[in-house]
Amino acid sequence: MSNETVVIALGGNAFIQKGQRGTVEEQWINVSRAMRQIADIIEKGYKVLLTHGNGPQVGNILEWMEALKHKIPPLPMDMAGAMTQGWIGYMIQQSLTNELRRRGIHRRIVSIVNQVLVDGEDEAFKNPTKFVGPYYTEEEAKKLMREKGWIMKPDPRGGWRRVVPSPKPIDNIEKEAIKMLLNSDFIVIASGGGGIPVVDSGGQINGVEAVIDKDLAGELLASLVDADHFIILTDVEGAMINYGKKNMRILRKVTVDEIEKYYREGHFPPGSMGPKVLAAIKFIRNGGKKAAIGHLYKALDLLEERTGTIITR
Repeated sequence: MSNETVVIALGGNAFIQKGQRGTVEEQWINVSRAMRQIADIIEKGYKVLLTHGNGPQVGNILEWMEALKHKIPPLPMDMAGAMTQGWIGYMIQQSLTNELRRRGIHRRIVSIVNQVLVDGEDEAFKNPTKFVGPYYTEEEAKKLMREKGWIMKPDPRGGWRRVVPSPKPIDNIEKEAIKMLLNSDFIVIASGGGGIPVVDSGGQINGVEAVIDKDLAGELLASLVDADHFIILTDVEGAMINYGKKNMRILRKVTVDEIEKYYREGHFPPGSMGPKVLAAIKFIRNGGKKAAIGHLYKALDLLEERTGTIITR
């Protein structure tokens, strides 16, 4: 039995699968299936800290607010992020509790409404790139730019969408509470959706309209709690080089120097595998033992190095 700490970053497929509408029933089924994988790891004795994405859920909230803006005043993005931490945290807590009880394991699980500090001078604020919310026609987009001051750009997938900054995470505001809970044998869910982005303006914390990459925020969290392992669960088997080419291959066991070389060579696209690989590199560089990237439904195999991409010092 291990007593090591593992930080697990859940991808969007833990909640909504490709081709699904994202109904409540679908989400409960998906979360329950995902929590069976997490329970396998807990059963081995690991201390577990979970984090998760929130892209589709924040997108839904933004669409609801836009559709009802004439009846209910819309909320800013930081509040939408906080709402998803409660929504997704609740689903994880309940599903994981039930799965553990089925196995005769009684553990305390808690979700943190978690703020993550970013720099108000981050270059990302000058060049927003992260697409969020619903799709609009060009005419609607230009009207919103005039009325709300939003930055709108054509999405390669069609239509116009709002873009917001994606600044780098600097610190986790609730880190001491998270550490204390972990050390008291709680299973903790934190930094959901990359955390609620906040800036420190002369000693006062304020939320900002931005989206923090969940994997980079997860790495920060893993480093701050001195985790032994950081695993990123997604919908592919691992990190691949020469993706889409005849000589494409999955990386199995690599050193941090090797994968960093591939990263610099541009093998991992910024919108998909890039941030995951960068987060794994940062974790090892910050003193972590092992980072791993692999499929959600092979979580224990990934942690125990039987599948996926394993990155070590």
